[in-house]
Amino acid sequence: MREFEKIKRLPPYVFAVVNKLKMELRHAGRDIIDFGMGNPDQPTPQHIVDKLCEAAQDGSNHRYSVSRGIPGLRRAVCAWYKRRFDVDLDPETESIVTIGSKEGLAHLAVAITNPGDLVLCPNPAYPIHPYGFIIAGADIRHVPIGPGVDFFEGIAKAVRDSWPKPKVLVVNFPSNPTAQVVDLDFYVKLVDMAREYKLIVISDIAYAEICFDDYRCPSILQVPGARDVAVECYSLSKTYNMPGWRIGFMVGNQEIIAALAKIKSYLDYGTFQPLQIAACTALNGPQECVSEIRNMYQSRRNVLIDGLHKMGWMAERPKASMFAWAEIPDDFKAMGSLEFSKRLLSEAGVAVSPGIGFGEYGDEYVRIALIENEHRTRQALRGIRNFLNAGA
Repeated sequence: MREFEKIKRLPPYVFAVVNKLKMELRHAGRDIIDFGMGNPDQPTPQHIVDKLCEAAQDGSNHRYSVSRGIPGLRRAVCAWYKRRFDVDLDPETESIVTIGSKEGLAHLAVAITNPGDLVLCPNPAYPIHPYGFIIAGADIRHVPIGPGVDFFEGIAKAVRDSWPKPKVLVVNFPSNPTAQVVDLDFYVKLVDMAREYKLIVISDIAYAEICFDDYRCPSILQVPGARDVAVECYSLSKTYNMPGWRIGFMVGNQEIIAALAKIKSYLDYGTFQPLQIAACTALNGPQECVSEIRNMYQSRRNVLIDGLHKMGWMAERPKASMFAWAEIPDDFKAMGSLEFSKRLLSEAGVAVSPGIGFGEYGDEYVRIALIENEHRTRQALRGIRNFLNAGA
């Protein structure tokens, strides 16, 4: 039997266990309320779809695009950064379009790391953050993050204790899966540490516009000198309900952007040009849809968290993202997140993501995606309450 070393470095996909059970239950006729995958359930705003349809009618848009993204979209990206963060960027040298943020992160890992390079990554983390670098041949050192944890001390300890010295640090706020948020002072300190330790910082702010309760997500690029050490990636998937369109971008340090551009020139021709033209409309056009999407997630969050609190499951109320990161109730904690998720699915008909799938430090939590409407969420809450009342 053939063995592929790179594939062997990837662990079994924990979420597949829950997905398999979910499919079995559905095939048996069970109604499953699915809070598992962070897959927006609403359609893309109509004015963006209309632009796609218009652009697709022009045969000249059916040819190969460019791997860096069309100039108009790179200009739209930089204009959005100026409006949103008051950050000036050069669309020619400091921005690049990616086929969703996942592709950009994975190809960036190939571009800037060599086999044996050490990368620091928060734990828990969205899987592409560590495994994009593992696929590229780098080694990962996990830095714990969460309540009561000094993330900066974790970085300093990792630098002190590691050889070779770390080359890259990945951060993601608002966080997937934990929904943790930070302020601009966090990034000021992070940039100082990156300079001191000679680290490249990759900041993922895919949920920057899904923020609640007057919280406003900052950008690392707002910090003076950040572009000397950092790049930042973003996705239109959640902001504009465009997950299947696969449109993202990366901005920041010119050398790092150039490295990604060169790798992409060998590996892809960019995404379908009408999609990019429609993405320009998303970024440059009316933004009322963004507020509507944000308000929808906030309302769903409130229904979910209020309902959990009423039954005694005191999950933290997230300030951002489309997820709740809920600590497993004490009576069930010993079984771990995977078994808890399987039990919740089979007995309550509610699917969530086990925290262990995001790293060892997530095993006392489950991630609940806000992807069901309020009626279905209330229905799920009734099932969860009955499950918890039945006990472990």
